[in-house]
Amino acid sequence: MSETCLITPQGEYELHRYPARKRELLRAWDAADEYLLDELSGFGPKKNILILNDSFGALAVAMHSQSPLSWSDSWLAHRALHDNLERNGCDPAAARPLPSTATPEGPADLVVIKVPKSLALFEDQLIRLKPLLTEKSRVVVGGMVKTMPSSAWQLLKRIIGATNTSLARKKARLIEARPDLQLALPENPYPKRWRFEGLPFEIINHANVFSRERLDIGTRFLLQHLPATRGAREIIDLGCGNGLLGLVAAQQNPAARLHFVDESYMAIASAQANFQQLDGDLQRAEFHLGNGLATFHKNAADLVLCNPPFHQSHAMGDTVAQSMFRGSARVLRAGGELWVVGNRHLGYHASLKRYFDAVELVASNRKFVVLKCGK
Repeated sequence: MSETCLITPQGEYELHRYPARKRELLRAWDAADEYLLDELSGFGPKKNILILNDSFGALAVAMHSQSPLSWSDSWLAHRALHDNLERNGCDPAAARPLPSTATPEGPADLVVIKVPKSLALFEDQLIRLKPLLTEKSRVVVGGMVKTMPSSAWQLLKRIIGATNTSLARKKARLIEARPDLQLALPENPYPKRWRFEGLPFEIINHANVFSRERLDIGTRFLLQHLPATRGAREIIDLGCGNGLLGLVAAQQNPAARLHFVDESYMAIASAQANFQQLDGDLQRAEFHLGNGLATFHKNAADLVLCNPPFHQSHAMGDTVAQSMFRGSARVLRAGGELWVVGNRHLGYHASLKRYFDAVELVASNRKFVVLKCGK
């Protein structure tokens, strides 16, 4: 079992990841969180504190007495923050969540940043953050050495200002950026727009959506083998990203109701914008921000389309995919189908047999497999 007690200069806190697993092996914080909290303990109280990309709320819980704002693209991160505040007897309103699709109000006295997995999200956040800073603002960035590429430093220098870098500790490193108000603010390149040959409009992708500038090869491979399904009444695009799978299914099934599901605020915003371009209104679509299919009733869908992620934040693994497969088996009606594309080496064929009576290999190439699963 994983360690759950975080000891910091600010206090001791019991922290859990979200969603919970019976035998969780990973902590809800990392050495970069510990390093940041040690460093911040010497700063003294600040009024307007902004925390970016706090995966499970470790930073915001430890700093709850200063009422920080938690700015994140992850609904799961915000839910973990809420639960961990309650778990430690704190007022859930002590650290306020703000989705990535909104922009905080300034000025910010202290900005604490965990480097996200997506450097595009990091760039988008820094460009939107810069107007909130004053010459007295302090900007402290933390991350594990292996997840802080040199391009992260370059973004900080180009957008925020000169940087000072700490020595590494427990394979974590801190960077302090000094706001340079004379630096020209770059134009924000997000959201990105690109053409897909099957649709009469440009696909809109916000910064943290996978494969921002072109159709990813896994989704393309699934679309090449997905039949023009007729008769489906309820279709779910699970882990929808920009919603492209659901858009194609909506074209093929004009009488169906579409459900776009993701935990990323930017993914849901992208899918919603794209569906509105396709249909003109949102009456035949629902957009579900949350923990996969947890809120769906049993026997709620005829077809689920899924290109599952193989990581949660920086942590690699198939935990998210397994949850998606288990949820799909629960929500599909008799005769319903789950269509999945995945990397060959992940072995989804074997794991899907735990949840479905029939698992068929539809297509494969050197990198991907397309699987059809039925009840």
